[in-house]
Amino acid sequence: MAMKQSKVIITCAVTGSIHTPSMSPYLPITPAEIAEAAIGAAKAGAAIVHLHARNPVDGSPTQDPNLFREFLPQIKASCDVVINLTTGGAPTMTVEERLQPVLQLKPEVASLNMGSMNFGLYPMLDRFKEFKHPWEKPYLAGSEDRIFKNSLKDIRYILESCADNRTRFEIECYDISHLYTAAHFVDRGILKGPLLIQSVFGLLGGIGPHPEDVMQMKRTADRLFGTDYIWSVLGAGRNQMPIATMSAAMGGNCRVGLEDSLWDGPGNLAKTNADQVRRIRTVIEALSLEVATPDEARAMLQLKGADAVSF
Repeated sequence: MAMKQSKVIITCAVTGSIHTPSMSPYLPITPAEIAEAAIGAAKAGAAIVHLHARNPVDGSPTQDPNLFREFLPQIKASCDVVINLTTGGAPTMTVEERLQPVLQLKPEVASLNMGSMNFGLYPMLDRFKEFKHPWEKPYLAGSEDRIFKNSLKDIRYILESCADNRTRFEIECYDISHLYTAAHFVDRGILKGPLLIQSVFGLLGGIGPHPEDVMQMKRTADRLFGTDYIWSVLGAGRNQMPIATMSAAMGGNCRVGLEDSLWDGPGNLAKTNADQVRRIRTVIEALSLEVATPDEARAMLQLKGADAVSF
């Protein structure tokens, strides 16, 4: 069984690289917008914020550490939220490029995908026909023939490069095989508990969003990691709130945010990340559960603390 806990950790993924600016006028793009969105999510109840950066001119994904430096100090100064940086970046980037923000800035937490996979974004073209920037439509269309590369060597390289930073990883698992990959690195002593296992559902190329899929992920993680892990979920698109609710009811944690879904209820675009945090917080509290504070999340995950980062 996963680590027994009395509080639910809410992670908010603020902007990401999946959605493009044309899809929602509320997607935070500039450093100021990303900082405001992260602080708002923290005030609404998120213990962790998961952050990507965007080119402030056209909204395209970027892993330029200097752009991260434009919003990270403001977030850190404004609230005590745990900051989680991406090593995923975007499927169009090299591993070395994706690694730089975490390697240089040494956050408390960083995301890490556990396998190469199809990453199908092109069905979004059925809904969105007009785009503001020339990179957006090709970026989505190209995903039909794009592999998001995360080889075993890539994963080892990221883990070993950041070992001295004492950064813990949000282990992103898009399929059952990814759990076994995480277990492989635990067996090698390269990945150490307590693990934060983030199970991802409903993205084309990964495991589906059916309740049986959620249960299978949980059962497999329990068998592989015993009590030395903390389980969290994210559901893509309209799967966000149903799967987050399932996790909370099953004793797990959840991730919401505009990276994973642009919506706040059927047909309604979320105006802020905080909208989604408040919605899932309402669900958690309706289940007679409590939302974890940042410091409680730090204790549960045995993080190094905000004073040990490089921003």
